[in-house]
Amino acid sequence: MRDIDVQVPGAARLAGTLTLPDAPQPVPAVLLASGSGPIDRDSNHRRARFDVARQLASALAGAGIASLRYDKRGVGGSPGDWRTAGLHDNVDDLGAALDALRARPEVDAGRVLLAGHSEGAILAAALAARGAPVRGLVLLAMSAGPGEELLRWQARQITPTLPAPVRFVLRLLRTDLESKVAANHRRIKATTTDVARIGGARINARWHREFLAHDPREDLRRIEVPVLAVTGAKDLQARPADLETIAAAVRGPVETHLVPDLTHTLRRQPGPASLSAYRRELRRPVDAELLGTVVTWCDRVITPVDGATDG
Repeated sequence: MRDIDVQVPGAARLAGTLTLPDAPQPVPAVLLASGSGPIDRDSNHRRARFDVARQLASALAGAGIASLRYDKRGVGGSPGDWRTAGLHDNVDDLGAALDALRARPEVDAGRVLLAGHSEGAILAAALAARGAPVRGLVLLAMSAGPGEELLRWQARQITPTLPAPVRFVLRLLRTDLESKVAANHRRIKATTTDVARIGGARINARWHREFLAHDPREDLRRIEVPVLAVTGAKDLQARPADLETIAAAVRGPVETHLVPDLTHTLRRQPGPASLSAYRRELRRPVDAELLGTVVTWCDRVITPVDGATDG
């Protein structure tokens, strides 16, 4: 396995890493899309090292599959400001990365897949719905409903998991977290700039406006290629029940997995689901069974049948 630093041409000129397996070229490949916010090519935030894309790249290389992962705008080696990029800009960036990956001489352009985690899964579905030339999609911890509904659902799930002193203060102040989230949504939808100050913090307002309005089901209904969708039973950020929505919406063959104890970090968590356990979880590697499921599915989907080749 070897890593090559690459530049993705396009509006944002993203910096990335092409990971190549020790195998005869050209090889099949997977384009990896990470979650929301200022996330680098390895799926890491300065406050949380999810490391999903890097570990997926390593697992795929072990099976003879290349991969490309990249820094989002304004992160790592990519120029710009992540706060000014909208959701649809992020889809465009993923499309530019796909073009760059398929153009590499080391890669078999007819055997390329998309794989995304969290927002990355939403981006992958949106790009595939545009007719991107890919053989299949891997959707990890994907939300399949409108963003506004998802964020309110998250508030309902998270409130019971907050530490008892925090819940006490919320009750004392008569603060309902879901109502507070809804009020912030109204403020965000009233903005017109790329960046705005909401609740004392500067946020990527355009991304939020587009995310709140975006309904991934519209994209899923236009997908005809094979799909693997995996979500953890203890995910507090993507609805486990959305696996059923994905299976019903996609027109191509769909394989879904609801993984016991798995959280949004793609690690397993014993006991009640809680965001407060993330820091401990992130000290461990991504769940080995999940990695195995993804690699096995990718290998099956992009392996030519009876020695046939793809152009």
